[in-house]
Amino acid sequence: MEAFNTKMFENKVAVVTGGTSGIGQAVAIAFAEKGAKVWALGLNSQKAVFPAGLDIEAVEMDVTDKAAVDAFFAKVDRIDTLFNGAGMGSVAEHELDTYKKVLEVNLTSVFYISEVAAKALAKSDNPSIINVSSLYAQFGSALAPAYSCSKGAIDQLTFSHALSMSAANIRVNAVAPGWIDTPLIQPLKDMPEVFGGIMARSPMQRLGKPEEIANVVLFLASDAASFVNGAIIKVDGAYSIF
Repeated sequence: MEAFNTKMFENKVAVVTGGTSGIGQAVAIAFAEKGAKVWALGLNSQKAVFPAGLDIEAVEMDVTDKAAVDAFFAKVDRIDTLFNGAGMGSVAEHELDTYKKVLEVNLTSVFYISEVAAKALAKSDNPSIINVSSLYAQFGSALAPAYSCSKGAIDQLTFSHALSMSAANIRVNAVAPGWIDTPLIQPLKDMPEVFGGIMARSPMQRLGKPEEIANVVLFLASDAASFVNGAIIKVDGAYSIF
């Protein structure tokens, strides 16, 4: 069943960081399938695979590279939606250098890219920024202190940008995925004692699909969400309330 008008983002421009894999790739495809021109920014862009016939241009991008970020956004005149999907985690987050790197990718880049993109977003008639939070923003994690801290801060950055960018009509929201079947959680799938606990607690007894996050992102970017601003929407199969 088609949930959305297939032309709902026709003549719109979406920029998707982390757009070459995982949730970001699913979001890039979803926007393009609904008519948008999509810039998919991410690592290993030459290996990214997208369905034929979609207007998606993959761009190699390290989101922590300020010069590369500045150069890209200098050539983009108008943006309708910015999806800040780039992210990372690590099994070594108790090491200081790794801790700093995770925060730089997951938080600082989101702040900077959003600030730089605001000028092009302000030219849209329905501009929005959509960030990626996490259930770890609420729970914390013994294994992932940096990831948890970064996502808790993403919530506060979402609230803060929702306030500061309202004057330019830019709405800022976030999705908080539960356990989604992407390469990011592969290390946990390789730890049976950890992954088994996740599944035991999951009311729907399955991982979510990247496309299920993308559908919520499409709603937040659409005219139907014109008064949704500063929201964090959980997409977790009720994991957080079980």
